[in-house]
Amino acid sequence: KTVVIDNSSAFRYHDEIPLVVPEVNADAMQGQLLIANPNCTTAIAAMALWPIHQKYKLKKVIVSTYQAASGAGAAGMTELFEGTKAHLNGEEVKNEVFAHPLPFNVIPHIDAFQPNGYTKEEMKVVWETQKIFGSKEIACSCTAVRIPILRAHSEAITIETEEVITVEGAKEVLEAAPGGGVLAD
Repeated sequence: KTVVIDNSSAFRYHDEIPLVVPEVNADAMQGQLLIANPNCTTAIAAMALWPIHQKYKLKKVIVSTYQAASGAGAAGMTELFEGTKAHLNGEEVKNEVFAHPLPFNVIPHIDAFQPNGYTKEEMKVVWETQKIFGSKEIACSCTAVRIPILRAHSEAITIETEEVITVEGAKEVLEAAPGGGVLAD
């Protein structure tokens, strides 16, 4: 048997195709020949949110993503590099990959705007988190911002839980989670 793990967005929203983060929902892979992989920002969030959800039950998740030029591929990194050089040399900065010039700027616009006012990148986090967690009951919102660094996305996540949660309780759960950890400095 051959199992295909698809890293594109082609199958993420097909109900019959599991969307998997192994540390969260590995059971969804059982008997499947095609498995979808989530968007990178969703995978990052799911790793932190799942163990908290297991113990404290998430009610609301507000995610702000800060995404590097690498999220737009090699062309995005080249545009940032060349644009930074142009800016520092007092030349005009041209943008073709990003909606606006990225050097020394942040752009709260990744992908196309959807009818609800969010971008597709923001909605991916909502749709995929709900699918991976198996719950549309988790209210989820996302703001996706492109930032002028070559690599390394980051996220700030605010949560509301059904059960009372403390900072110590959250740290304890994250420390014990597969692939988890807490850096407190």
